Amino acid sequence: MTDSRPDGGLRADRVARRTDGRLIVDGVTLFPRTGETVGLLGPNGSGKSTLLRLLAGVLAPSAGVVTLDGRPLPEVGRRAAARRVATVGQHAHTQTELTVRDVVALGRVPHRRLWVPASDADARAVTAALERTGLTDRAAQSWHTLSGGERQRAQIARALAQEPRELLLDEPTNHLDIQHQLDLLDLIASLPVTTVVALHDLNLAAMYCDRLLVLREGRTVAEGSPSDVLTPALIEDVYGVRAEVTHERDRPVIRFLRRAPRPASPGEDRPSPVP
Repeated sequence: MTDSRPDGGLRADRVARRTDGRLIVDGVTLFPRTGETVGLLGPNGSGKSTLLRLLAGVLAPSAGVVTLDGRPLPEVGRRAAARRVATVGQHAHTQTELTVRDVVALGRVPHRRLWVPASDADARAVTAALERTGLTDRAAQSWHTLSGGERQRAQIARALAQEPRELLLDEPTNHLDIQHQLDLLDLIASLPVTTVVALHDLNLAAMYCDRLLVLREGRTVAEGSPSDVLTPALIEDVYGVRAEVTHERDRPVIRFLRRAPRPASPGEDRPSPVP
């Protein structure tokens, strides 16, 4: 499904961000289509997190513009943008003793006036978000007692309680075991929102993303479907590793190849073979 409005949705047009004299993001353009999941790929330091912060309006671009429905984010305003765009970071920490429902209810803040009690609409949105993320039976539980995967689901529930149309996620599967990574990405892929997600795992990106944007040193080096982007040549060029790429159900499957053993120097003792 594509957006019927040429300027609709969240857009980054040739955005750049300079920090301490260095370009962290350099002229990146990203136009997510309505309802699709866009994966941001690239090595550490390639600019993925900074691009997400630019899209969220947390950082201002040094050049270029981020727009929401054709209007620059500063014109939209922080509160109005927060009703449309939700973010989920890599980690969430709090020293305050909060229940899971309390954490999810934080997503309603952009919809409420200061000091005004929660409305029935707020309660319904929180309940729906808990149900969508499978956390209804954890609602009264302390957030601190949740597992890592459950905490990430609670953060996604908090984002869903905002009732956003766009969702930005920064490496949400970090530090999760394989089962929880798959559970979380199954959830993300099922959400009725436009999603931009930074990922490290190329196979997970291939499985769950409709389109990929690959960054290196802040610049776009490739954009397109997973099958078009994830080639052995690109993987070696961007990540410096060799890989074989096959396809299953029209999705690429990457197998990384070990580097050849380093030849022994003259006179260097070789390890004895194990019988």
